[in-house]
Amino acid sequence: MRFTRFASPLGEILVCGDDQGLQRLVLAAEEAPDPPEGQRDDAAFDDVREQVLGYLAGRRRHFSLELAPGGSDFQRQVWAALVRIPYGETRTYGDLARRLGRDGAARAIGAANGANPLPLLIPCHRVVAADGLGGYSGGTALKQRLLVLEGSLPE
Repeated sequence: MRFTRFASPLGEILVCGDDQGLQRLVLAAEEAPDPPEGQRDDAAFDDVREQVLGYLAGRRRHFSLELAPGGSDFQRQVWAALVRIPYGETRTYGDLARRLGRDGAARAIGAANGANPLPLLIPCHRVVAADGLGGYSGGTALKQRLLVLEGSLPE
């Protein structure tokens, strides 16, 4: 596995992947350790860095990167649904459960959402609770900041 770290408006970002695609993106990674089995390769992730920084600067709405997040079949099904949520829009956990034909599975959707290893690239921040923001692995302040950036939440 290869990895890189780079500075962003959100703090340091750690990205890991191999020839199959990106496997992990860690926000606010200043305290995150390097992958023990990894080899640093900054050049291999130039496109990732450009696309993520373009998104955070408001110049990019979509990513065109190979993703290989792993996970269970159910998690991959949820993550595929997250990628289909358009920039600037949100869905509730319940909406997502119904769209996946799993009425009543909002908590399971939330758990899969929380296990997303590629935040930003798989936009789990676009899933909100029926009565508010809901949780986010990077914290609710970051979730709010991303939704404001995308225009789905007023400043």
